[in-house]
Amino acid sequence: MPRFSIIVPSHGVAGRLSQALDSVLAQSFGDLELIPVCDAPDTPAAEVAAGYAERDSRVTPVDSPPSAGLSGARNAGMRAATGAYLLFLDGDDVLVPGALAALDARLTEVAGADVLYFEHERTPWWEGEPTNPAAPLLAGTPKGAFSPDRAPGLTGVPFPAWSALYRRAFLGERRLVFPDSHFTDIGWGGLVGMAAERIAVLRSVVVRHRLRRQGSRLNLPGAHQHELLDQVELVLTRAAESGLPAERARPLFEQLFTIVLKTASRPERLPSGHRRFFRRAGRLHRRHRPAGFRMPGGRLGVQHRLLATGAYTAFRALRGANQVAVRLAEVTPRLGALRTRLRYAVDLRRPLDDRLAVYCAYWGRGYACNPAAIHAKARELAPHIRSVFLVEAGQAHAMPKGVDYAVIGSRRYWQVLARAKYLVNNANFAEDVVKRRGSVHVQTQHGTPLKKMGVDQSTYPVVAAQTGSFTKLLNRVDRWDFNLSANRHSTQMWERAFPGSYEALEYGYPRNDVYCTAGAEDVLRVRRELGVPEGSTAVLYAPTHRDHHTGFEAGLDLAAFCEAAGENVVVLLRAHYFYDRGLAASGGRIIDVTAHRSAEDVCLAADALVTDYSSIMFDYANLDRPIVVYADDWEVYQETRGVYFDLMAEPPGPVVRTAEELARVFRDGSYANAESKERRAAFRRRFCQFDDGRAAERVVRRVLLGEPPEAIPPVIPLAERIPAPAAATLVRS
Repeated sequence: MPRFSIIVPSHGVAGRLSQALDSVLAQSFGDLELIPVCDAPDTPAAEVAAGYAERDSRVTPVDSPPSAGLSGARNAGMRAATGAYLLFLDGDDVLVPGALAALDARLTEVAGADVLYFEHERTPWWEGEPTNPAAPLLAGTPKGAFSPDRAPGLTGVPFPAWSALYRRAFLGERRLVFPDSHFTDIGWGGLVGMAAERIAVLRSVVVRHRLRRQGSRLNLPGAHQHELLDQVELVLTRAAESGLPAERARPLFEQLFTIVLKTASRPERLPSGHRRFFRRAGRLHRRHRPAGFRMPGGRLGVQHRLLATGAYTAFRALRGANQVAVRLAEVTPRLGALRTRLRYAVDLRRPLDDRLAVYCAYWGRGYACNPAAIHAKARELAPHIRSVFLVEAGQAHAMPKGVDYAVIGSRRYWQVLARAKYLVNNANFAEDVVKRRGSVHVQTQHGTPLKKMGVDQSTYPVVAAQTGSFTKLLNRVDRWDFNLSANRHSTQMWERAFPGSYEALEYGYPRNDVYCTAGAEDVLRVRRELGVPEGSTAVLYAPTHRDHHTGFEAGLDLAAFCEAAGENVVVLLRAHYFYDRGLAASGGRIIDVTAHRSAEDVCLAADALVTDYSSIMFDYANLDRPIVVYADDWEVYQETRGVYFDLMAEPPGPVVRTAEELARVFRDGSYANAESKERRAAFRRRFCQFDDGRAAERVVRRVLLGEPPEAIPPVIPLAERIPAPAAATLVRS
């Protein structure tokens, strides 16, 4: 029997689950079993947990459906547990180093304790000082194990379930389980506190609780707030039935109603039913008030008295809730020109146009990427929705014929942004754009993240300085309703990098559809357009942007590479879009395709890809063609930009460090040998999960046509997809 069973519910925290699990498995005290509780076997969290189970026999994942809630997940973990003591840990929290060793040592000192309460640290998700709210609650308690009547204020109600350790045999004997409720911790804490006969405390931090940017779900408005009173009634009824002494009942009652009054004093949490909540709370107050209970002093005492007497109007007046507050539903942005500002403000007051969608790619660079692919599919499947593409003035000439567009900054630009119901972007709309109620913002992203993104960039000074205000970044994230993902890795990293309340759509990247739908004629057409000589091996060289460089540096003598790699090799040079100035240039065996508007076309034309750390490798992998990683400065890139995984350990093909090595793998053919293919296959299994050629269709059906998730076409398995043929294959044919 292990000493500890650590139960970790994981719903909605797949992006941070690995950090929680790592914090457990890295403990110096190792006599434990770790039980991640996942929604279902095919969820992102389940994939993370399964990976840990393969590597460590102490990890035993179990399933609990999302409909069972947090209480169901914890109960499922309890049923699977075999340890002497149970510890609950939220999936986005961590154990501090040495936590289990400290708990084990304390249990040795207080043998037989039913419950061991300990301190925890509440850490702000971004800025601010950590707090230790449990410390004052544990101060002054007896040193050893003690009976509850020696510390009647230690009721268990103020403690989250993860701020205590529980003897499993005690829970089984008393048949204690988590109540089915959003406020399960309150019911659990009260019931456990009343049932325990021996209690002990550990006055040191065990759990680091990381506050969510979105705040606690318990503070959100809705009918679930009424469940708080269900838990209060459950605990107080059990106290009455068990004959809990008045000395213990009084602090229990006061702590419960401190929580009740906190909710009652916030009518916005109960947009409908606030009066009903107040009246029921008053009845509970009168029915269960213990003998000898003295109202607390100050404003809290006044609230107690008003609640007990049912004085709802006076209670609302006390909180200032009867004052008329005029609030604008939408704030007029600070635009440069007063006339534009006023016109935009007027347009914001007009009804949303349910048949208008606005698209933008790369801050207005033109018709490209995921927004263009969704736009094209929408014209086919949702022709009743008008589409307007946003573009910079200097790029308007490059817009395809028949695509309606508005120049960024123009009168029409602000007009369509104010009226459109659907807004689709692969970057972000301008700071001044207002997120209207009822509008739908779709963030498509424009790559799978290898490098650190969003708030994860904050610890890298060079890139953090270029990013600017992270507060403004997160304000933009708050506008998102949907966020696209091409693979589970992206889903998890976006959750960390861009914390928000959006829904992740694991539909694949629409721009990559063409890799499964293009045919031989498309490949040959693009090669002709780009000027690729017939019979040559076209190597796409696509280096990424380096934040510590001030301009584009190829990092490779391309002419020398062509000479050394073989006489039939030509290079398609595609610099990062930051360096695209709209001018195409070619010379000798080097064809500059940076200005070509479709990265997908360029990939179709290429027989192989050479890149360093660009996200183009994840897209190109869908074609199942050779990829070589040219990592001449990997260590520098790691230090200055930060990465989410070790590309050197999980590459899509050969890794070379010098120009000589790069030329040699092409000259001897090892860039496309069996070992390279095996690496690429593993890479594709991880990163090409959802790119099956139907991503754009899924987005249009779900977002623009409003079809339910269960009606969306499922992802075609990787083994059943047929990528667009490579030119070399066509020549052989």
